[in-house]
Amino acid sequence: MKQAVEAQQSGNFDQAIRNYKILLEKYPNIAEIHSNLGAALAGEGRYADAIAEYERALKIKPNPQVSLNLGLAYYKAGQLAPAIATLSKLHREQPSNLQALIVLADCHLQLGENKKVIELLTPAQKADPENATFNYLLGTALVRDRQTAQGQLIIDKILRNGDSAQARLLMGTTKLTVNDFSGALQDFAKAVELDPKLPDVYAYYGLALLATGDQPGAKKAFEQELKTNPNNFDANLQLGVVLRQDEENDQALKYFQHALEIRPGDFGVRYQIATVELAKGQLVQAQRDLERLVKEAPKFTEAHVSLATIYFRQKKKAAGERERAIVAQLNAEKQANSPALKAPQ
Repeated sequence: MKQAVEAQQSGNFDQAIRNYKILLEKYPNIAEIHSNLGAALAGEGRYADAIAEYERALKIKPNPQVSLNLGLAYYKAGQLAPAIATLSKLHREQPSNLQALIVLADCHLQLGENKKVIELLTPAQKADPENATFNYLLGTALVRDRQTAQGQLIIDKILRNGDSAQARLLMGTTKLTVNDFSGALQDFAKAVELDPKLPDVYAYYGLALLATGDQPGAKKAFEQELKTNPNNFDANLQLGVVLRQDEENDQALKYFQHALEIRPGDFGVRYQIATVELAKGQLVQAQRDLERLVKEAPKFTEAHVSLATIYFRQKKKAAGERERAIVAQLNAEKQANSPALKAPQ
């Protein structure tokens, strides 16, 4: 045990793992050995194996630190749903555990669950208004939830400490939500200059480049994001879209599938996968996926359009006309609800 711990502390994880496994052959029911082995495996980036060891340790003896390590292993492996389940339970049991709170909030943020981030962090930020991490995560959630006035208050608080990549990213995101693409591009470019390793910075830079017509630049930005942050949802999805438009369908599919692992069931990603199947001539598979999609998301106009295309290719005229009529109805509803067409009160 002493040799294993010393090896682990010196960064020799391979030796530590071997020693812990030798120990477990004789002492399989000691939680600390399983937990230490999990930490060594995580140090090597073997998160699936680490998760298994942390879970074994917790079955033998509950321990808040091991629960936190389990949540972190899920988080680093990009398995956000089980990370949220683990960290939510820990947060209920230990509301003062700030690391659990921060990682839990970031999990929700990565899933686009902005309101949950706001609910989690608003009390914490009020109790510690100068906490930079709280301010950044809460400000990001507010801006992405289009609560721009409240988000601006957080941005101003961050800016009081000087110009920063975090503040620039938040300001750019705010401009992106109101379609000020050129303004957003300037802020994201400055954020990249100030801190190119800031999570999400290249993903949002890519979105702004895409919106301003620079598709090659956007592709490079998304690829750069994924080098350091392979579980960024937007970078995976948008890089897949760019590759699909370039007819690199197999490569696009890999990114779409990973995006779906990050956000299981996401309608937009499922639609993109179906368009790849359609482009590859896999009509039966594309039809099946699109039929499931429009059943769950009946107002997804583009999915109805693609489904109509498939039906007409298959000479299923009645089904194609039905989908075409649905598209016409959805477009009419959108036009009727357009603010530009509403008479002033």
